[in-house]
Amino acid sequence: MPKTLRCAAAFAILVLVRTATGFAQQSSNPVAESAPQLIIGSGDLIEVTVFGEADLSGRFRVDEKGDISVPLIGRVHAAGKTAEETATALNRRYVESEILNSGNTYVTVFIAEYATQGIVVNGEVKSPGLYPALGVRMLNDVITVAGGVTPNASSKVIITRKADPGNPITVEYVPELLAPVIPRVQIFPGDTITVPLAGSVYVLGSVSKAGAYILEGRHALTVEKAMALAGGTTRGANTSHAHIVRTLEDGNKEDYIFNVNLILKGKAPDLALKDGDILFVPTSNLKLGVMQAINSAIGIGSSVVTYRSAY
Repeated sequence: MPKTLRCAAAFAILVLVRTATGFAQQSSNPVAESAPQLIIGSGDLIEVTVFGEADLSGRFRVDEKGDISVPLIGRVHAAGKTAEETATALNRRYVESEILNSGNTYVTVFIAEYATQGIVVNGEVKSPGLYPALGVRMLNDVITVAGGVTPNASSKVIITRKADPGNPITVEYVPELLAPVIPRVQIFPGDTITVPLAGSVYVLGSVSKAGAYILEGRHALTVEKAMALAGGTTRGANTSHAHIVRTLEDGNKEDYIFNVNLILKGKAPDLALKDGDILFVPTSNLKLGVMQAINSAIGIGSSVVTYRSAY
C-alpha cells in the first residue's frame, strides 16, 4: 500500500477511535446538559470585554433600574436580557456612536455575579436556605455548603431548573456509602435543590440495635434483612410472636403477628416492609400490652437512632 494511503487509513482509524471514545464518555453521563439561558437582574455584576479596547472593558454593576453605565455611551439597559443579548446591544450602540466599526462583533458579556438569583436548598439538609450562585457550582458543592444531608435524607435528590420548572430532574445522591454516589450535575442561579425525607422502618424491642432504618428505594427491606441490620434478637426475645404494625391509608393500624425464626430458617416466606412500618420483637415475659410497649419506644419526644445501610 502506498505511504499516502497508509497515512490516510491510519488517520481514519484514529478519527473513528476518538469518535467512539467520545460517544462512550458522553453516554456515561446522562445528567450532563448545556447551561440554560440565564437572565440578568438588578444587582448582578456584568463583565464586559471589548476586543482591542481595554479602556472600554470592565465590570459593571446593574443598578436598581436595570441599567449599566459603560464608557463613552453611558447607560444601557441590561435587566431582563441574556448575556448574549446584552453584548449585541452594546456592540450596536458602539457602532451607532461610531466608536467601533460596523460589520464586526467586538463585545462579549459574562455574568460574573448573580446578586438576586441564588440557589434554594430545602428538605433534609442541615442548613436549608438560599445560597449565592457565584462561579460554577456543582450539586455536591451546594449541598455541602448547606451542611450536608441529614440521616433521614432520601437517596434521591430533586433538581428544579428555573429555566424549566415543569420538568424536575431526579438523581441519585448518597455520599456516605462505602462506594459514594455523587453525580456531577451543575447547578445554575435560580435552581432549587430538594432533598426528600426517606422512607424508614422502625425495628424495636428485643433486638441488639433498635432504631430507624432508612429505606434506600433501590433495595427492598424485608424482615430478614431488617433483623440482620438490627444485629439479631437479644436473650429472652419472644421470636414466635413478633409484630409488624402498619398504619393504613385511613389512619387505622394493622397488627400482623409472625414467627421470626421460621423466616430466618427459610421455613416461612419473608415479609417486605413498607415506609413507616414498626417491626417489634417482644420479650417472653412482657407484661405490658404490645401497642403500649411500641408507643413507649417510639413516642413523641423519644430518641430513636437512625441507621443507613451501606450497600
